[in-house]
Amino acid sequence: MTSPMTDAATGATAKVDLKKEIDAYRARRGEFRLVDVPPLQYLMVDGHGDPNTSPEYAAALAALYPVAFALKFASKRTLGRDYVVMPLEGLWWAEDMDSFTVARDKSRWDWTMMILAPDWITPAMVADALAAVAAKGAPDALGEVRLETLAEGRCVQTLHLGPYDAEGPVLARMHEDHIAAAGLRPTGKHHEIYLGDPRRVAPEKLRTILRQPVAPA
Repeated sequence: MTSPMTDAATGATAKVDLKKEIDAYRARRGEFRLVDVPPLQYLMVDGHGDPNTSPEYAAALAALYPVAFALKFASKRTLGRDYVVMPLEGLWWAEDMDSFTVARDKSRWDWTMMILAPDWITPAMVADALAAVAAKGAPDALGEVRLETLAEGRCVQTLHLGPYDAEGPVLARMHEDHIAAAGLRPTGKHHEIYLGDPRRVAPEKLRTILRQPVAPA
């Protein structure tokens, strides 16, 4: 990740957008690309069940976002390093992975919801951010927010355009036509990066990076 740069005209620190700087946040629709993802640190909350109906899921998001923004403001205020808060991401898994590619039985899904934190964010800064959010009225899942590094390594990823429930055929192509055909096998957890806000974007225009860590078969 880059060091902070100063705007020559204003003297202000330029705002960093890590989506534009980390190659693993680039994907194209219809292209299944091998990418080496570096170790990255995230704010994380774990849970289980259908994200459309689970109070647990709603509570996870209600805790993650305030902490993410508290960290952004603290970074700008104390370090002079401003950045764009990264999009929501999710790790998804189940005992039977057909739950994703075939049945799409969301009630059987386990998940970890995440927001990437820049590498200059420290555990002490996260602790301070948690305390600051708690002081304003702690969200139910605030105590479950943690900072953790995820090392995915070699992955296959593509961009899905459209509703989340239409991902199944794309995931099937990824696993059957690209991962298996390349002599690879899935490892780790299915990873999604949500580049659109479903509250503001029509379902057919939602953009989601679909990522699967892989290893030689």
